[in-house]
Amino acid sequence: MAKLRLALAQHDFPVGAVAANAARAAQLMAQAREGGAELVAFPELTLSGYPPEDLLLRPSFLAACDSELAALAAATNGIAALVGHPHSEGEVFNAASLLREGQVECTAHKQALPNYGVFDDKRYFRPGHDSVVAAIAGVSVGLLICEDVWQPEPAARAAAAGAQLIVVINASPWDDHKQGEREAVLTARARETGCAIAYLNLVGGQDEVVYDGASILVNGDGSIAARAPAFVDALLQAEFDPATRALTPIDWPVPADSSMEATLYAALVRGVRDYIDKNRFEGVLLGLSGGIDSALTLALAVDALGAERVTAVMMPTRYTSELSLDGARMQAERLGVDYHVIPIEATYQSFVDALTPAFAGKPADTTEENLQSRTRGVMLMALSNKHGRLLLATGNKSEMAVGYATLYGDMCGAYAPLKDVYKTVVYRLARWRNAAGAGVSRPTPIPEEVIDRPPSAELRENQTDQDSLPPYDELDAILAGFIEGEQSQAELVAAGHDAATVQRVVRLVLLNEFKRRQSAPGPRVTTRAFGRERRYPITSGWR
Repeated sequence: MAKLRLALAQHDFPVGAVAANAARAAQLMAQAREGGAELVAFPELTLSGYPPEDLLLRPSFLAACDSELAALAAATNGIAALVGHPHSEGEVFNAASLLREGQVECTAHKQALPNYGVFDDKRYFRPGHDSVVAAIAGVSVGLLICEDVWQPEPAARAAAAGAQLIVVINASPWDDHKQGEREAVLTARARETGCAIAYLNLVGGQDEVVYDGASILVNGDGSIAARAPAFVDALLQAEFDPATRALTPIDWPVPADSSMEATLYAALVRGVRDYIDKNRFEGVLLGLSGGIDSALTLALAVDALGAERVTAVMMPTRYTSELSLDGARMQAERLGVDYHVIPIEATYQSFVDALTPAFAGKPADTTEENLQSRTRGVMLMALSNKHGRLLLATGNKSEMAVGYATLYGDMCGAYAPLKDVYKTVVYRLARWRNAAGAGVSRPTPIPEEVIDRPPSAELRENQTDQDSLPPYDELDAILAGFIEGEQSQAELVAAGHDAATVQRVVRLVLLNEFKRRQSAPGPRVTTRAFGRERRYPITSGWR
């Protein structure tokens, strides 16, 4: 039996960029043909990008996708191409069309429509009902789309129709548990059907979602033949042997570091880069406090965009320590960013003076502390407006969960790289980045003094985060159980947590939903991110 040479286009196809996506697909199709591929596959909804959301309600958008699909089909010229696109037939389907010999030969419709987590397919699409199998270079190839492979029936239907190889095109977002889950599902489908599986995934950041690529080849016996690196654009060549139902990768790139920290860091970098570049911002700025969160955010921004596109601003008051001033300056110098020190004591005091008559008879409290943070927010937004650089918020998931953040203060910003990263993980990432970036003649990008110091908002004398919150190890364990694990208070206490602490933390999470509704978007990297995935009512009697 002849072997089938195929190519998997693990690339970024941005939402709404229909003409540009078609042009990229045509370029990759030509590259695959030159490399000897007989079939090239592209990710889910190649032409529209994923998820196009309410763009799918616009007839002109659907028409543009149809037009580009026809033009792409005309350019096949000796290679078959599997292309994802929205397909309108009175109703709209999430489709994958096989293009060959200048025409659309057949079209598969996504059968299993996910409607959980970040997915909202049922809002826009109607389900397909059949698995399509096509003969390509003498091989029977089943054509499935993303969620189809997570259910047993579509793959079983493809196998019953004679498929030897199943090609699955995907827009599967990354989180810290996703790759293991994917491999378990793909292994199960291969063993159930005896079909080899070529799993192609989209790569790139789209608002709050980050797609990792990490495409996979699975042999017919369920063994993993190859894993592509995460967050890398690549045209992946492979060969399928129908006699053994085995796939062989051809010169696939190998990641230098496949640890969880390395992959998570790459996810955050990709999220920042794509959000800034796809929205055509010149660069970013952020408030650099001398603390761990802003330090990691600065490192991510520089790694994503380059130092020349990043501005850092330190805004000290009477409560800012020399350790903070020195730590911020050291990091700015080490990373080579544009750096400014703008004292805000006088500006803050002018606010206090103006409000003093209205505050008469009331003691100083968190109002004055928050006013410092809001003064910084005003300054940062003014700098953002003047210089055309997007403001990054630097808060982490632990803080956002319990409301340890100031509306219109440190929550100011249009994108929040650490929004879905717990504080304990912030420390892990900072240490990983230092280990990965230190050289013989190059200092670590994040000063050790910044990592080792007790975390503090520095809004009053001798303040630390632990004055107001449980230790972060304990806090994050409770939060992960309550948010990702959906555990009740009773279950958390049974797991060994102090009852009073659990009650307090849960109360804070529920109480601060209104703050999170006003927070900046940030890359989703856990299984339950705040935002489009975890949607709780603000007004609720449930405790």
